[in-house]
Amino acid sequence: MELLVLLNALVTRLLFVLHSLIGVWRVTEVKKEPKYWLLALLNLLLCLETGLTLKFKQGKGYKWFSPAIFLYLISTVPSLWLLETHRETQFCSNETEQIWENISNREDFNQLKESTPKNEGADHHIIESARVFVSQLSTVCETVWTLGLHQTFLLLLIIGRWLLPIGGEITRDQLSQLLLMFVGTAADILEFTSETLEVENVRHNHALVYAILCVWTWSMLQFPLDLAVQHIGCKLSVSSTRVPTLLLCRHSADLWNIGISLFIQDGPFLVLRLILMSYFKVINQMLVFFTAKNILVVMLQLYRLIVLSLDFRASLQYLPSSRIGGVSCCPCEPNDTTLPPSNWDTDMRECTAIPLEDSPAPSEYQ
Repeated sequence: MELLVLLNALVTRLLFVLHSLIGVWRVTEVKKEPKYWLLALLNLLLCLETGLTLKFKQGKGYKWFSPAIFLYLISTVPSLWLLETHRETQFCSNETEQIWENISNREDFNQLKESTPKNEGADHHIIESARVFVSQLSTVCETVWTLGLHQTFLLLLIIGRWLLPIGGEITRDQLSQLLLMFVGTAADILEFTSETLEVENVRHNHALVYAILCVWTWSMLQFPLDLAVQHIGCKLSVSSTRVPTLLLCRHSADLWNIGISLFIQDGPFLVLRLILMSYFKVINQMLVFFTAKNILVVMLQLYRLIVLSLDFRASLQYLPSSRIGGVSCCPCEPNDTTLPPSNWDTDMRECTAIPLEDSPAPSEYQ
């Protein structure tokens, strides 16, 4: 096992566990009940996955799916749900905002530095400074904490997917494409939660808050999957001539991207925003803009699906019957299937070029 692969696998999962524990700590601080520390037990699943991955996969990733990312979602999403549904500390007061300004100005640190005797050393000063900083952070507005956890959650998903060792089925180029897609996806998801949950009328409706969190959780399930940049390597049998199967084998990555947009992200976001505007009468400039953006994305994805289908159908019209059966007449396209000897001879005679009549025959055949 390479040392760098082992280091990346351990460090990434350690960051996941630390962020999850910070979320659990915030829940216990807000709820004032120690029983919520039991949420930290969810990290045992990630520890178990780490051991199994190091033992059986030598720290490398899996094909099409990342169990570490999925278990990180399981251990962190419940804490964010509890923080978002907590009613008492959702809106900041002027007092907490002033405390945050005091932290940024470091007034408490300057006072501590002046009051600390010089003979106690630099170590004691650092410890006391850290203690004061942590105590001041506990008084920061809960809305700021929740938004910060959302932001760091999405950033760690992208950075963690980058640092995690890749499996043998995904290349570096595909990983870079996937990470760029995740950056845009994370920005849309963060905007969706912050723009909808910050509306005061939405906060007073428990069912609406739960609906928004359900759509948010559903959209997060795309991060453990790698199908958006990988083509499914399917081998067609001789009798497999169905058009949907052939279309899926040729455009699997494109179809997966379209499915993510329509059923996991832009489609659900559009439905929920339309409900907010039409039924709950929540209308503002940003909500209208992002609703129009979701409509445009859905229309473009449907247009792309139609274009792929039409191009594929047009390519089938110029395809010989032997190609549909599993044999390609083009030497540049490899064949993944094998035919019986009789069919093979017939198809190869069909694909053979027309011989030149003026060319002399070899002497061994005369």
